[in-house]
This record gives sequence, C-alpha cells and structure tokens, in this order.
Amino acid sequence: MILLMAGTALGPPGKANPPLRDGERLTYRVSWAIVPGAGEIKVSAHQQTSAGGPQLVVTALTSTRRIARMLLPFDAEANSTFDLKTGRLVSLQENSNQRGKISEHRVTFDYDTRQASYVGGKAPGETRQLTIPEGDPTDLIMGLLQTRSWNLKIGEKQDALVLFNTDFYELTIYHAGTEEVRTPLGKFQTIVLQPRMEKTAPKGMFKRGSTVRVWISQDERRLPVKFEVEFKIGTGTATLEAYEGPALSPPPPHAKDSRP
Repeated sequence: MILLMAGTALGPPGKANPPLRDGERLTYRVSWAIVPGAGEIKVSAHQQTSAGGPQLVVTALTSTRRIARMLLPFDAEANSTFDLKTGRLVSLQENSNQRGKISEHRVTFDYDTRQASYVGGKAPGETRQLTIPEGDPTDLIMGLLQTRSWNLKIGEKQDALVLFNTDFYELTIYHAGTEEVRTPLGKFQTIVLQPRMEKTAPKGMFKRGSTVRVWISQDERRLPVKFEVEFKIGTGTATLEAYEGPALSPPPPHAKDSRP
C-alpha cells in the first residue's frame, strides 16, 4: 500500500504553488494489484492566519478498506502547512497506525538557512537536522497534487525535490504524453507526468524499479484525477471519485482561452 504509506515529495523549482485552494476537497479510491477498493485518500484544504501571515493547511487522511484492511489495518493523517506568501511548505506533521504500531514525526523547514528540523520517527522525540537541497520539498500526496500548477508541454521536463523520511531525492518530472481517463466523476482528457531519478544514482523505490505517474485534467480545474505507483509485485492506483471546490472566477471579457 505504498500510495497510502509513502512519504515522498515532488515540488517545482522557483516560486512554489500550494497544491489546493482554500475549500477544496478531493476523495480518491485506491486499488492495489487485483484488489479494488483497497483504500481511500481524502484531501482537504483550509486557510488560517498566523503571526507570519496567511497559511493554507492541507490535510490528507489515508486508510485501508475492505479485504485490504483485514490483511493490513492502516490509518494515517498528514497535515501540511503552506505559507501563502511564498507557496512553500513550512511544516509537515504525519502520524500513522499500522496494526497498532504508532509512528509520528514532524518536519519544519527554514529556507533562509536551508535546514529542516525532523523530530520523531523510529526514536520519538529525537531531533535531526537535515540540509535542504535546491528546491521546495513536500510530501508525496501534496507533491502529486502540486503538479496541477505546472504547464509542461509533451517532452518537456522540470526538476523536483523529494523527501522520504530523512532522505531528500532529486527528481526530474517529464510530460510523458496525453491520455483519456475515466473516473466516477466522468471522462477527462489529461496530461501524464512521470518522475525519473536522473541527477543522482537511483535509490529507494526508484532503485527498485518503481514507476510513478500522475494524470492531470486539461480543463480549468486541472484536477489530479489519477496517480499510481507501479512495482514488480503490483500497481497501486488512486482514482478521483469525489470533488468539492470553490467556484472558479469567470474569465475577463474577450479573454482568450489559453488552455492546451
């Protein structure tokens, strides 16, 4: 259930963009190999105020369901806090319960010093200082959602940064093509984005030959309608089955449609 449990990040260089807008809610149905409805991911966003200015808190709830839950009971919650002035992730808190085994960690990011403070993990309360490579990190689900703000053409690529536990990964995201995707919400024309590990030697899931893809709708909402992780032992697929969001602002009079 890598789609439910992985803690990875994909983030565009330069000025960052939060993955959701205030009030958006997305629900994904997760299937693993031949097991449909193996899990669920619910993502929602709300704005809050802080001493440093407005922030967006994005919450992702993941859990196994049905037969998968009998085999592997798993629940997790991740709260990602973004600075709306910069779009950058300033803190990430994750906790999970797998068969009664509790795990929790928190990461705070200081972009002036390029240091991240990681607290928790295998040793609760232990603090580690991590040096942030170039880029703006976030967790896996947030990173996949964040690609909706990209505007790559077929064959183009964009560098990305990945954080898995206490390790940073440097990825390159490719526009791999276009595809029609059918979901419970209907049929979508999408672009397909795929990360590859090229700048450094592959490690982790990429060393083991895993493939990650995300499908972004080509309408005004640019919804991440599907994402998947492919392994030799099977493929985990998350498909969008419910969406709520604020109404889109109408285009100004005589504005040209700039969609691809």
